[in-house]
Amino acid sequence: MFSKTVKIDEPYAVFAAPDGWLWRVVKTYKRPQNEKGDQYARWFTFVTSPYCPEGEYGDTYCADVREYGKLVEATPEWQEQYGETPVTGREAWELLA
Repeated sequence: MFSKTVKIDEPYAVFAAPDGWLWRVVKTYKRPQNEKGDQYARWFTFVTSPYCPEGEYGDTYCADVREYGKLVEATPEWQEQYGETPVTGREAWELLA
């Protein structure tokens, strides 16, 4: 489904946290329904943070991204497969500020 690695400026989804972390999901390893219940399910992401503002690529546990971040952008396919809609308005603005 999302197994092809895409460019960081065209990610499948973007999650943001209020403390400055930003995860761009550029590849997944499992289908969304197979990630459920798997605490070790992971995504290949490009992450920026206060500790690494230039960003770096790496695998990240899906559960960690979902626990600490909120979905702020997603492709229509992502929204359909994961059943999620990005936050909007003030909440999104505050996360991305």
